[in-house]
Amino acid sequence: QVQLVESGGGLAQPGGSLRLSCAASGFSFSEYAMAWFRQSPGKEREFVAGGDWSGSYTDVTDSVRGRFTFSRDDAKATLYLQMNSLRPEDTALYYCAKAAAMKTYPPRTVFEVNSWGQGTQVTVSS
Repeated sequence: QVQLVESGGGLAQPGGSLRLSCAASGFSFSEYAMAWFRQSPGKEREFVAGGDWSGSYTDVTDSVRGRFTFSRDDAKATLYLQMNSLRPEDTALYYCAKAAAMKTYPPRTVFEVNSWGQGTQVTVSS
């Protein structure tokens, strides 16, 4: 049974930093692309950052480029999202996501995801 458990969310001031983690289990982690999505009230869930199954390719959405960094540790079956220079518009529920297909590029739409974590809240406010 696939399990994705996020941690690391919380309250940060504008300009501050947070590091999200997602511990994965129940599948062969090193064979799947993984990603982070986020969702704010009244908005659709959107891709934030992700990496392919090999660890050689990562991508982030334009609004967080230069501020957020995706990484993964296959030995620990864990992925991370380092978030720097946080802005109030980054406030959202952040979800860890597993690609539906093996050995692919990171999922960028909800339709390419077949497992989600429970989400961790990130609030950026002074």
